[in-house]
Amino acid sequence: MLPHLDAAHNLARWLLANPHEAEDAVQDAYVRALTYFASFHAPDGRAWLLAIVRNACYARLRQSRREAAVLDPAAELEFTPDSGPDPEALHLKTADRLRIRRGIEALPAEFREVLVLREMEEMSYREIARVIDAPIGTVMSRLARARKRLQEMLTAETKKETV
Repeated sequence: MLPHLDAAHNLARWLLANPHEAEDAVQDAYVRALTYFASFHAPDGRAWLLAIVRNACYARLRQSRREAAVLDPAAELEFTPDSGPDPEALHLKTADRLRIRRGIEALPAEFREVLVLREMEEMSYREIARVIDAPIGTVMSRLARARKRLQEMLTAETKKETV
């Protein structure tokens, strides 16, 4: 299960929008996975583990009775500047990443999770369906609606900036 640790942290951070809570949720999920490892018979360990992480995250959200808090996007921004540091290009790149991050964070959790699993973790529809315990059609529908909402938010933000 250790090869999937980065994917588990990534999913938890996006669902909980709090790096400390995400670490705790992943730790809880790994403990749970180790506890029930003897009963593991699924063909895909990654999907099985991410389903446990997802459930741990939603349990934390239910316990705290709050929506995921919005992170300071600049604090989480990670990128390596190009070899030729061009301040304008770096600013545009940073601004684009911040806009996309804000857009993803603004999505409802059920859209955010499928978008993160598909686009960032590069999981198949079938794997995502196992993680969220839903039919593949639901995954496809949520993913399409998530992409559409994200595109609409980014387009609206761009129009505001040009006015």
